[in-house]
Amino acid sequence: MSRQFSARREVAIGLGVYGAYLAVRHLVVNEAGRRRAARNAERIVALERRVAIHVEPELQALLLPRRRLVAVLNVAYATLNVGLTVGWLMRLYGRRDPEFHRLRRAAALATLGAQPVFLFFPTAPPRTLDHFVDTIADVSGVDLDTGLIARLYDPIAAMPSIHIAYAVVTAAGITETSRSPLARALAPCYPSAVAFVIFTTANHYVLDAVAGAALGLGALRLARALD
Repeated sequence: MSRQFSARREVAIGLGVYGAYLAVRHLVVNEAGRRRAARNAERIVALERRVAIHVEPELQALLLPRRRLVAVLNVAYATLNVGLTVGWLMRLYGRRDPEFHRLRRAAALATLGAQPVFLFFPTAPPRTLDHFVDTIADVSGVDLDTGLIARLYDPIAAMPSIHIAYAVVTAAGITETSRSPLARALAPCYPSAVAFVIFTTANHYVLDAVAGAALGLGALRLARALD
């Protein structure tokens, strides 16, 4: 496996993975796809209730009175998670860390691995259901389902949670490669922090997070096997 550090190659890989994501979005984000996504969301909620893990509404209700905190969590959901994953990979690339290729491969595999589910089981996020609050629209005044923003991501791709998959990959990367003892010690807590954000902002279900964690761990194992 090549260990060359080529900016052109990395940009091509990044655009290719994002292009695959947008291609799936193009296929499913339509009227029929949104109806399927709404039905699948109800199925997930029903399953969570049967196994007594549908705790997201209660967790969100605890945070809603703290609007400043909710606004911070909205920003964290929209930017910080993906930003940290990309930022850490860029840091590893910049210092020519030999672990860069494996961790970048894991992030790409996690993204690509989610696409079949996004295609065949589109799922609306909790914020679209009646017993949740869309905190990003209600508190921050941003509608993720219309306009330019909605064209840049798949709004009916709640299952599995890519946020959690990226958090698992990034936490592993920081644990293995950070030069800071504090960062290495705190990194394992990062996926749990991301789970708190995605639940309280009503963007993912508990089952989404479980599936996302499994996806991230699987991507890490496959990336290591391909090394």
